[in-house]
Amino acid sequence: MQIEPLDIEGAFVVTPRQFPDDRGVFLEGYRGDLLREHLGHEPRVVQTNVSVSSRGTVRGIHFADVPPSQAKYVSALTGSFLDVVVDIRVGSPTFGQWRAVRIDAVDRRSVYLSEGLGHALVSLEDGSTAHYLCSAIYDPQREHGIHPLDPQIGIELPDGLTPLLSPKDEQAPTLAEAEQAGLLPTYEQCRVFAQQLRDAARG
Repeated sequence: MQIEPLDIEGAFVVTPRQFPDDRGVFLEGYRGDLLREHLGHEPRVVQTNVSVSSRGTVRGIHFADVPPSQAKYVSALTGSFLDVVVDIRVGSPTFGQWRAVRIDAVDRRSVYLSEGLGHALVSLEDGSTAHYLCSAIYDPQREHGIHPLDPQIGIELPDGLTPLLSPKDEQAPTLAEAEQAGLLPTYEQCRVFAQQLRDAARG
């Protein structure tokens, strides 16, 4: 399993080694111990989510209050997605930037994003199924969103793809509006919380 950092701090792309034979294929889908080598702590998984999406479905940009926020490890079980990480941490060197990774049922890459980062998922095929490992229980009181088509962020969708958003995501504020309203985490808050997780892992 290969784990490579994206150029947004706290985000990683994970590429598993696959072992195909005449019966199918086997791979390790998650290795907390290997992530620990990069994070300084092993993410705890307390909730898993599954979403099935038609082509064009855009879920996000979602994030949660820090602490504890919600780190995510996202994989595609069927079909394909663009997994989009957005740096919404005020004061971060890459604030407002995004990176997209194709995750699918062929290469079977996954994306890990640390607490405080924004996340969006764009379905590229009908019936695409995503699997999320989450470090915290979903708490609607602490969850927020940013409009995924905010031109300030400028996420690029594939040609010919018509975005399908939930009413909640359609009504989400822009990045600037969310910042003005005090909804966004700060880079310093996220760094402090990450250090607390590392300290706790060392005992």
